[in-house]
Amino acid sequence: MGTHLTRRHFLLSSGVAAAAVPLAGTAGPALAAAAPRVRVDTHPVFDRAGRAHGVPPALLAALSHAQTRWQDHDGRPSSSLGYGPMHLVDGAAAAEARSRVGKDAGATPAVLDTLGDAVRVSGIGAEAVRSDPAANIRATAALLADHQRRAGRPVGVDTDPAQWFATVAATSGFATAAGQLDVADTVVATLRTGGRVEMAGGSRLFLPASRRTAVPERQRAPLRRRATLARRERDRDGTESPRGLDIEWIPAPYEQYGEGPGDYGNHDLADRPRSPKITHLVVHDTEGEWEGVLDLVTDPTYVSWQYSLRSADGHIAQHALAKDVCWHAGNWYMNMHSIGLEHEGFAAQGAPWYSEAMYRTSAALVRHLARKHDIPLDRAHVIGHDQVPGTTTATIPGMHWDPGPFWDWEHYFDLLRAPLYRGTSRRRAKRGDVVRILPGFVGNQQPVTGATPSGPRDTNFVTLRVAPAPDAALVNDLGLHQTGQPATTEVSDISARATAGTEYVVADVDGDWTAIWFLGTVGWFLNPRRHPTARVVQHPVGRVRPKRGTTAKVYGRAYPEAAAYANPADVQPVSPLGYVLGEGQMYAVGDLDPVTDYYKAKTFSPDTPGDHVNIVGRDRYVQINIGHRIAFVRRAEVDVLR
Repeated sequence: MGTHLTRRHFLLSSGVAAAAVPLAGTAGPALAAAAPRVRVDTHPVFDRAGRAHGVPPALLAALSHAQTRWQDHDGRPSSSLGYGPMHLVDGAAAAEARSRVGKDAGATPAVLDTLGDAVRVSGIGAEAVRSDPAANIRATAALLADHQRRAGRPVGVDTDPAQWFATVAATSGFATAAGQLDVADTVVATLRTGGRVEMAGGSRLFLPASRRTAVPERQRAPLRRRATLARRERDRDGTESPRGLDIEWIPAPYEQYGEGPGDYGNHDLADRPRSPKITHLVVHDTEGEWEGVLDLVTDPTYVSWQYSLRSADGHIAQHALAKDVCWHAGNWYMNMHSIGLEHEGFAAQGAPWYSEAMYRTSAALVRHLARKHDIPLDRAHVIGHDQVPGTTTATIPGMHWDPGPFWDWEHYFDLLRAPLYRGTSRRRAKRGDVVRILPGFVGNQQPVTGATPSGPRDTNFVTLRVAPAPDAALVNDLGLHQTGQPATTEVSDISARATAGTEYVVADVDGDWTAIWFLGTVGWFLNPRRHPTARVVQHPVGRVRPKRGTTAKVYGRAYPEAAAYANPADVQPVSPLGYVLGEGQMYAVGDLDPVTDYYKAKTFSPDTPGDHVNIVGRDRYVQINIGHRIAFVRRAEVDVLR
């Protein structure tokens, strides 16, 4: 998600021995060596701004965490034109953008001009507020204090931060009651439970919990009533909306557009989760902006997905019911068993599109869906589009790679209340252990080229090499590179990436380097003993290895055996991919017993005899991590080690 507050702006003057340490930044040698715990609300940048304007420093720190997780983005604006660690919104520029697309287009939600207001009350120049994080925080403190005074509420560094609830909401940058309530509630929750950002070098920014901060119901109630009224006025017919989430119904059409029985779109009717079962949630990005995305999903000749999420404010639109099968994953078996969530943004950019507001509403929606459909909250079942396997070897190069290297999976799972470090140990990994990749996001700047903007970026993966050396060649994905080209560091090349939360079996250890079984070979990654980038899973689901003296094939689908089909014309090929698990290799299990089935849906009419039926087989599979993507192996070809 871009960079955090950088060394050139913020130096810790006390509390950490020996050297000045940045509030956050890249995981350089000094940072890794000191591994400090930096208390953010007493750091000079928040403390001085708060004291200068009579605002509790903890409130400023909690607001920055809620808006950007203390990130600076090097002066670049977010998709809603928010700047700096406080996400001050350039409302004048946003209004101009809205006028260009038309006020009813919905491409750019209405926002408040908090940047302009902060410049006016603070006297700090607009360019400094945009580009200098310290000025950005001071200007926000001035804006909060000005609004609090005009509302007749108390001002002072020792005031209860909860008494600033209405002020935080009104100056959040969001024009809707739902957006304002989300930010203000998040600030109070952060004050009560604390906030943290853990960096790749082992250091941690933290805001301590303050259980004495009460939820200010008198200030919250009017905003909650406005948000509830707005939800009731919105056309929500057909949505499956969890409590507290404002979800708009924009249906994906189920229409016949030609004379043939198969000339229809853009999804299939079904009776999920009774049949087929819903087992996965797939995170996508749209590779397009909001207005164009809605045009596509409402086109019967295009494809579909269940939910879209807007970058600027996390607003959600639902397009199809969970019971129906949308066409989003590029793999029919995965379509059958998944719900697709498209997030407005571009994988090669990450931030500014992957906003904190969108992370929060997406996580709330995924928590609801996982609970409703009994889907485990782990990285074997909540996956990226970049983890969906190809259906055959020929389709592997064309599979998608979103949401890409800049989606913060570790933070996302924190928001899901299922942190990825849960159930792991920092003990030294040894051969045969299952490890979970946990490099941290902030400061984990792995080699990536072709991203926009270019330059060092925080990433969600570790780089795999063919030997335990930083200059060794990258592990190659021969399914992706079928014409013999080597692996690269291009943003779209996932060949040599093991992504946060994914699990693998240790093949070897050499000092600070660990090797894992990956794509039928071994991949080495730097895993320092002091600050590990992978942790040992204490109770793994299991491991698989080919039966003694054999190899095992790998599949992109868990389709039934031919005998399961009543009509021989319906038989789907059980096509192995080009990868092979060699004798003695072991891979981590994601699901011990995925459903073996094929949902036949070939015609528009659900009443067509023999169509819209789920064909269930007896052959059994195991879901594993073969490389960057998940895959399936047949139980008959492997031993399962529990």
